[in-house]
Amino acid sequence: MSVDASRNMREILDGIYRSESRRVFATLIRLLGDFDLAEEALHDAFSAALQQWPRSGVPENPRAWLVSAGRYKAIDALRRRARFDALEDYDERAENIADESIAPDGDEIEDDRLRLVFTCCHPALSADARLALTLREVCGLTTEDIAHAFLTGAPAIAQRIVRAKAKIRDAGIPYRVPAPEELHERLDSVLRVIYLVFNEGYSASSGTTLTRHDLSGEAIRLARLLVELLPEPEAMGLLALMLLHESRRAARTSPSGDLVLLDEQDRRSWNSEQIAEGIALVERALPLRRPGTYCLQAAIAAVHAEAPSGAATDWVEIVGLYDLLAQVENSPVIELNRAVAVAMRDGPLAGLALVDAIIARGDLSEYRLTHAARADLCRRLNKNAEARASYERALELTRQAPERRFLERRLAELKK
Repeated sequence: MSVDASRNMREILDGIYRSESRRVFATLIRLLGDFDLAEEALHDAFSAALQQWPRSGVPENPRAWLVSAGRYKAIDALRRRARFDALEDYDERAENIADESIAPDGDEIEDDRLRLVFTCCHPALSADARLALTLREVCGLTTEDIAHAFLTGAPAIAQRIVRAKAKIRDAGIPYRVPAPEELHERLDSVLRVIYLVFNEGYSASSGTTLTRHDLSGEAIRLARLLVELLPEPEAMGLLALMLLHESRRAARTSPSGDLVLLDEQDRRSWNSEQIAEGIALVERALPLRRPGTYCLQAAIAAVHAEAPSGAATDWVEIVGLYDLLAQVENSPVIELNRAVAVAMRDGPLAGLALVDAIIARGDLSEYRLTHAARADLCRRLNKNAEARASYERALELTRQAPERRFLERRLAELKK
């Protein structure tokens, strides 16, 4: 094979790896019953393709070829191990995998992607474990990538993933999509993990930049997969919510990386395609059943997206949607967001009373945005001493450089 042909084949394989590797991996987990063996088989299958495809050509169905190759490579590996370790059940495992009745078909391979998402997000796993395992096994991020994203050491992330896999194995967590009666609880766990990934990408909890596009992009990709395979209203609502937020990415920071507030953003730079897709998803999801938390949050984001300017925002509708949202999920963060919307509808004094009530209960006292919101309302009411105290408290709690610079500017303005 010529150098050019070899390079072309490698490029083809690289493309197939990017588009198909996580699908192949998901199916190999089902066939082999083991995350680590499936990972090894995946790499063996691509190595075999690199050797064979230049001679035989790319098969008509590369994904099925890779699944079959990985399966047989795993059988061979287990049989080799059986010759050296009689105490383990390698031969029995190899025979079970070799059973032709479990050979993959097209429909099973498609379903396996959804099985993997639900397994990685099983409620028996801790929230941290679900997040790390989903990013590693579903998204294909390396341990180092995950550690960098969440400012955690790679060894700690690796241990988290190892423990999660052990828990799945030892607890006998089934590799399947939940039965209909389990679906609501299990789907909620999946959606929470996806939204957590997105939030860390959309507004990083710490670091030198406001956003991490790689993480928010992975979350949107995961949500698209979920909607494609399981078009539930709340899954559509979450995808809509993330698209509508993501549409503002380019306008959220200045060229120098500083934070730009919503009402000061250049709406011409908002992504119109993402807005149109998000609104269409909201309109599709809302009539299907009583709206849940993600559908209602997406509806609120849609009102913002449709407003031609900050001043033209329909705050009456937004407060009404927050009232509905509070009936579905009455959390302190939702209360805080509603208080800000009430301040825009009825004036800062009304909003401040609601924020102070939240603080008086002891809720969100360590949440930087509570104090930032209170500071802004006090500033608008010319209560400068209270505004300074709240800005200073928000600054103490903020680990993100763009937010810190914004709060420092506000404090400097109050001292003039």
